[in-house]
Amino acid sequence: MPTYLYAVVMPDGTDGEHFEVFQRMSEPALERHPESGLPVRRVPVPPQFTTNSDTQRFGDSNLKRLGFAKFEKDGDGRYRRTAGSGPDTISAD
Repeated sequence: MPTYLYAVVMPDGTDGEHFEVFQRMSEPALERHPESGLPVRRVPVPPQFTTNSDTQRFGDSNLKRLGFAKFEKDGDGRYRRTAGSGPDTISAD
């Protein structure tokens, strides 16, 4: 079940206390605080996607699987492909 962030709506229209609630996506948004009965609104929060690590997320095999190419800078100012398809090297000139 997703966690939703809510804010108590103060009499002047500003946000008061924030709290989180576990709810099914099919449930309607709360209109009142579960304990105090004060009016509330759901606060939009960007989705959080997590993986085990950036090493796994940006690993060569995962990037290739997703259709990306990865280039790493060489000592001579060129970029050498280490994952995916495309040219073996690229340069600014």
